[in-house]
Amino acid sequence: MTTLSPDNIESLTVSAIRAAAYLDACDAGASMVRLDPDYYQACGKVLREIFALLDPHLHFPVLLEESAAAREMAESLSIGRRIGISRLGYYPELAVVINRAAV
Repeated sequence: MTTLSPDNIESLTVSAIRAAAYLDACDAGASMVRLDPDYYQACGKVLREIFALLDPHLHFPVLLEESAAAREMAESLSIGRRIGISRLGYYPELAVVINRAAV
């Protein structure tokens, strides 16, 4: 895996801030923001991918403090990781069935 440079991280930070701002504005019903469902979904995917790549608590503490969308995304990724670990550790048969269904 390639190590990210400070410039890469800064670029991802700007993207995460913009994506979270759009999600928050739409969720709050801001009248100055036009809701575009495709763009809304893309912003959610971008935020998810950035938070999966970089630890949001380490790299984006201010964003997590100020953005409900960012907090929810970080929390959902954390829950997903815990479910994945629990599923593999405690329910290996279920993990096999889910993996077969996903293919």
